[in-house]
Amino acid sequence: MAAAARAAQCGLKVGLVDDNAKLGGQIWRSSLAGQPDGECHSWTERIHAAGVRVVCGRVFHQPEPGVLLAESSDNLYELGYRELVVATGARERFLPFPGWTLPNVMGAGGLQAMVKAGLPLDGKRIVIAGSGPLLLAVAAYLRRHGAQIAMICEQTSWSTLVQFGVVLLRRPDKLGQAIQLKAELAGIPFCANCWPVAASGRAMLESVTISRNRRIENIPCDYLACGFHLVPNIELALLLGCETRNGQVQTDAYQRTTAAHVYCAGEPTGIGGVELAVVEGQIAGLATAKRESEARRLFARRERLRGFARALDRTFQLRPELRSLAAPETIVCRCEDVRFSHLREHSSWREAKLQTRCGMGPCQGRVCGPATEFLFGWDPDSVRPPLFPARVESLASANSLAETDD
Repeated sequence: MAAAARAAQCGLKVGLVDDNAKLGGQIWRSSLAGQPDGECHSWTERIHAAGVRVVCGRVFHQPEPGVLLAESSDNLYELGYRELVVATGARERFLPFPGWTLPNVMGAGGLQAMVKAGLPLDGKRIVIAGSGPLLLAVAAYLRRHGAQIAMICEQTSWSTLVQFGVVLLRRPDKLGQAIQLKAELAGIPFCANCWPVAASGRAMLESVTISRNRRIENIPCDYLACGFHLVPNIELALLLGCETRNGQVQTDAYQRTTAAHVYCAGEPTGIGGVELAVVEGQIAGLATAKRESEARRLFARRERLRGFARALDRTFQLRPELRSLAAPETIVCRCEDVRFSHLREHSSWREAKLQTRCGMGPCQGRVCGPATEFLFGWDPDSVRPPLFPARVESLASANSLAETDD
């Protein structure tokens, strides 16, 4: 949104493709639920005032350089571009453990999104577990919507969290957010050195077993909201030929990637949060319009925010003990029902795909890929179109376009 607005304000003809039903993405989704976000409203107004054309659809293919195909619920779009800004965000990282496929065990952000879409939680008892600041934000949101938060389980150690607290002291804006969250979460048990080891129930979740300071406890609950920090969505960037390193798209000072005429902003360049994403988006939008001098004025703010992002990464690194959560019969690839014992027989992501179909289901490895990367050190190294499940007629149109170009 920031990239589109700034580019359009510079006089460029701009289109914005958002794979949500309306503008706002994951962070500002609450604006769709009657809770307007001031910054979201501001950027939305700037986009409309600048004449940006908005398409609510999902990019699934690049049939040739300079052309993307996107699909909505009822249309296929062929999108030509001279300059492209990729801002595909991030998703939650899931780690497999016994019972994680039970109904009502879900991602922390996923549960929050369902509540924003209307899921009632009044009186429901919820355990929130994993790693990262998203856990606290989700807990506060769910509590405001009537949930009873039984416990927040953070796998990071107390000593590491204290070090992160020192970083907050040097950032008054972030410290203020932290104080507000602490007030909203008053009375909710927060446990460091704590993570889920099993979820139990007959037809659906009934309780979760946690490791808390090396002691095992069982907590009755209706939902387990679980997420182990975030994973950048780099699949589109890889399809476009952008160079990546350590799971992040590489960019220069103006957010240019190594692919010609392609820029990247936000979480695909490294998990940094909405404030950093908005700054990077503005820099990318200005750079597409050749307004480098204006873009440079944002460099210092971007660097400050990146410093905070690096502190987040250090704080919420996953501990080695989490690699032993899965039992031999634990499903790792939910799409193809591939179990941990079958995967550990193989030496690479490619070999596991060939022998077990891990990563070849509808999610295209978006869930099991990051899990196997952490569990086995594998690199999910191939991306092929379609990036998402698409209608047969859309795929046929893509093939027709390719044949015409030949």
